[in-house]
Amino acid sequence: MTPVIKLLRAGEWAQFQRDGVFAGSPDDLRDGFIHLSTPAQAPGTAAKWFAGEAGVMALTFDADELAGELKWEASRGGELFPHLYRPLRLAELIEAAPI
Repeated sequence: MTPVIKLLRAGEWAQFQRDGVFAGSPDDLRDGFIHLSTPAQAPGTAAKWFAGEAGVMALTFDADELAGELKWEASRGGELFPHLYRPLRLAELIEAAPI
């Protein structure tokens, strides 16, 4: 398994649990893909985009299971980040943990 992480705010996480799918945050929808991080990248993502926010959740998915619509593309500092070009499905979730 190759883990990838999606960070969600409390309201986004609650909606994902209700709907069973997550089409993306406002930033994801603007960019046309769901921003994901590797476990090593997630702390930097949290510090940059979620600093000071309560209730942020780290959701773990298996990149191998998302492979058909997952692309590794240059982002922050030229580093390759996983970008998913379709909604996430709750059934694909491996683990959810608060950060």
